[in-house]
This record gives sequence, C-alpha cells and structure tokens, in this order.
Amino acid sequence: MNEPSTHDIVIIGGGTAGLSVAARLCARPDAPAVTIVEPSEHHYYQPLWTLVGGGIFAKESTQRREADYIPRGATWIRDAATEIDPERRIVRTRDGRTLSYQQLVVAPGMQLDWHAIEGLEGHLGKDGICSNYSYATVDSTWKALSTLEGGNAVFTFPSTPIKCAGAPQKIMYLADDHLRRRGVRSRTRVIYASATAGIFGVKKYAAALAKVVERKEIETLFRHDLVAVRPSSKEAVFRHLDDGSERIVSYSLLHVVPPQSAPDFVKKGPLASSAGWVDVHKHTLQHVKWPDVWALGDASSLPTSRTGAAIRKQAPVLVENLMAYRRGEPLPASYDGYASCPLVTGYGKLILAEFDYDGVPQESFPFDQSQERYSLWALKAYALPEMYWNGMLRGRA
Repeated sequence: MNEPSTHDIVIIGGGTAGLSVAARLCARPDAPAVTIVEPSEHHYYQPLWTLVGGGIFAKESTQRREADYIPRGATWIRDAATEIDPERRIVRTRDGRTLSYQQLVVAPGMQLDWHAIEGLEGHLGKDGICSNYSYATVDSTWKALSTLEGGNAVFTFPSTPIKCAGAPQKIMYLADDHLRRRGVRSRTRVIYASATAGIFGVKKYAAALAKVVERKEIETLFRHDLVAVRPSSKEAVFRHLDDGSERIVSYSLLHVVPPQSAPDFVKKGPLASSAGWVDVHKHTLQHVKWPDVWALGDASSLPTSRTGAAIRKQAPVLVENLMAYRRGEPLPASYDGYASCPLVTGYGKLILAEFDYDGVPQESFPFDQSQERYSLWALKAYALPEMYWNGMLRGRA
C-alpha cells in the first residue's frame, strides 16, 4: 500500500459545493493548504439545463473547464475518491492514492441511479425518452418536444431526494408552452406523474403552482413512482407508493428524472446516516460523530432542497466553522436551511421560491415572488449564471 500523502484540508468533489468552499478557504489570509479531489475535466452549470431542454440555450454554454475554476493556491488531484477512513483520517482514490487529512470536506454531489428504472438502459435519449438530468441527454428533450405530434407527454419525479426538486415540473411548463405554439397541444395530454404528495412542499408556492397546473390543463398523478419503462410498447410503469398498485401509462414523450443518491462510497461507508447521506449537524455542517469531517451540498444529510442557492448559503457557514474548529474555538456560524428554487412556469415566466428549514418563505425582493414575473425569468436566465461563474465559484458571492 502507498504511503499516505499529507494534507491540511482535503475536499472531495470539485462541483458547486467543493469549489465554493475551496475558493473561500484559499482567499483567507490564514488560508490552510487545500487539496481538491475531482476526476472531471469539465464543470457544468446545471440549473440552465431546463432552458437547454426548452430550446433556449445550447448545452455547450453550460460547460467550462474544471481547471479554470480551481482556486489559486489549491492543489487539484484529478482522481475520484473511493473510500474514507475517518478513524485513520485518510481518503483512498480510484488510482491508488492514499491521502491523509487534518480535516475533510465531503462534497461529491449525487449519483444518478438510472439503473433503478427497469428497461431504461440503452433507450435514454431515443424514441421519445429524454431527460434534462445529464449533459449527454439534455438536448434529447428539445428534440423530443420539437417532433412531438400528440399523445401523452409524461413528466416524472422519483421517490428519492433529487437535485433541484423543481426541475421535473419546470420543463413540463415549457413543454406546454412550446406545444401550444406548435399547435399540437390540443391533441397532447400533459401528465405529471410524481412520487411526491403534492406539487411543491412550501404552501405559498404550492398554491401558486396549482393555479399554473390548472391554467395549463395538466393532469397530475401524485404518489406515483416510475419503476419501469417498456420502450417497445411505449409504456411507463408506475408504482403507487401508498397501496403498492401498478399503473401503466402510455407515452409519446417521457421525461425521466432518475432516482438519485449519494455516491456508493459515501452511502456504504462509515460517514453515512441510516438514509445514506453524510451525517452532519444541520446547523453547523460538522459530522455528528467525526469532528474533523464536514459536508455540504447534495450528498449531505441537510434536510433542505438540494440546490445551488442552498450551497451558496452553506459554504460560508462551513468555512467559518471549520476555521474556528482548527483554532480550537466554538463554532460561530449557523445555517438555517435556506434554499431557493427558481420555478420556470413558461417562456418568460418564473416564480422564485425561497424558504428555510421550516418552509417559511425567505424572499429577497420587496414583492410577492409567488407571482409569475418576467424579471425573475431574466434573473435565472442571465444574472444567476454570471453570479455563479464569476462570483460563487470564486468565493465572492
């Protein structure tokens, strides 16, 4: 076995969470040595994939070189973590490295469990089966929408936590608009088949979205979880989560949101909660058992929506608390569960949901954000990407 290389702070993951923390740490006058473990050559701004699927942006506009966002002063190990041993404070990697750390930040994101849907393998991106949830398939959504001539357009939401819980319905609202513009909506049933109990988890925004669903004449099937697809007959198989019954829905277009989970090395490792997430205190972001371990973002146990906006609030809390811990001081910062979900409700229309752990709205603007507005659409399409690339990933926002 290789001798461990020694590091002050190891960050697993060079996505939104990992880079945001790294940038903030490296910008400090008392900056420790930061090492980022991330295998990917490219970094993606995934919130725009809804608009790529809706035909507004090319997917290439969401991709940039990972190397361009590794903060100055940080070391990038282009490798993937495969095991964490918190007893010995080491991380093992796919390429055989052993990294010894003083503190560890776990931010590997989520994995997409496409394999959990029977019959899907080999058919994603073909014959009307599409998804905005991967860079490889996001343009298949627009292709499917542009060629649909009628039938059932089915949009799914799985029974697991997912990245951006609003995304499964955003593309549905764009699809409705697009099909009306093409003159084929009258012969198309738009169906939202979701494992959730309702359209949204926060009452204020749920009420507004219910009006959108009614106006657009969208059919809803709640507590329905997609478990299989039958491409040869164009059938989607759903399991009702309350009584276990099976429901088969035919489709001409099927937008699949895959089940999602923490990476296997997390959920099968010693840091995981019983639900399979890195088990951290929901306010301090420190691991509940291993005080040298911290986590934020999609793979953490934080009971809030998994969004980039949530990470934007989590990162400064984690950095402040981690540095205080390194100095032997009490943890001063607290995360209140803030998350934001820009809910696209059509071309040029958006509801901006912002809320905390208790589902209490925490709105940023002096007007009712549950009302559809073009200004909020412009914020999502143009302002937030700039803030992301030039602010958040640089540790400045």
